[in-house]
Amino acid sequence: MTAKTLSQILNIKHPILMAPMFLVSNTDMIIAALEMGCTGAIPAHNYRTDKELRNAIYTIRNSNDKAFGFNLIVNKSNPKYRKQLLTLLDLKVDYIITSLGSPREVIEKCKPLGIKVFCDVVDVKYAQKVEQLGADAVIAVNSDAGGHCGSIKAVDLIQQLRAEINIPIISAGGVTNCNDIKSIIECGAAGVSVGTIFIASHESPVSNEYKQALVNFGSDDIIKITKLTGSPLTVINTPYVQKIGTKENILEWMIHNSPQLKKYAKMILAWKGMRKVQQSAFKAGYDNVWCAGPAIGAIREVRFVKEIINDLIED
Repeated sequence: MTAKTLSQILNIKHPILMAPMFLVSNTDMIIAALEMGCTGAIPAHNYRTDKELRNAIYTIRNSNDKAFGFNLIVNKSNPKYRKQLLTLLDLKVDYIITSLGSPREVIEKCKPLGIKVFCDVVDVKYAQKVEQLGADAVIAVNSDAGGHCGSIKAVDLIQQLRAEINIPIISAGGVTNCNDIKSIIECGAAGVSVGTIFIASHESPVSNEYKQALVNFGSDDIIKITKLTGSPLTVINTPYVQKIGTKENILEWMIHNSPQLKKYAKMILAWKGMRKVQQSAFKAGYDNVWCAGPAIGAIREVRFVKEIINDLIED
């Protein structure tokens, strides 16, 4: 049986998902994507309160009747998980993308409501687990993804997944134009998740300095850093990043890998790291840490979302 395309799953024109980006994704960006025949998702974590999350859903829904979703961190490091899930269920968003934990509860509660569940995966083993749990598709996070990336190249990951699972595969990472999408689809993906190139959009809420960095730096300036969150995070190799280094120091490593402290250290380290990324996203300063993927190499100027999407669908 041939797996459905993302267009068929969500009844959209183009198999393109504007990736949920921490601090970046907002309602203006999603609405622009929907108007262009694509879909998009926002991290529920981008909203401090339940009221803000609900208002975001109402705003998008009142502007368009096309499918959109939210990303949900499903592990214990997210104290808002329970409330966020209840809200997404209550307002019946079209789909939820799960990250960093077991999606079992999300899948079980979404199925009766007809809400699709897509799960972030970086390898075959986890993809098989979420398929068994009933996921509707996997988001295959490859080594060219921005933020928390995988370790396997896009084509290799798609081929490995196709051989072992039967649900649709949405490839995440490295897409910058329509030719990239064609190649990914020809490999057997149902669609693509695209993030980095949309950070440099007029609708994006990050600072002008962050956007200009995306224009000025290139693919070779993207490095992986474990210093901030304990997990590989792709960032622009600015002078400040070079100064602090990319790896944990010995004390940080010992705390993070201690059986007694690991659980709590991981939560604290991730929280501190994300606070640093949050501070950097909205202000200028020497000590900024800007997240991005290798797709940064395709960014030549700050443009509107619709102009960026035109490059993805021009053929």
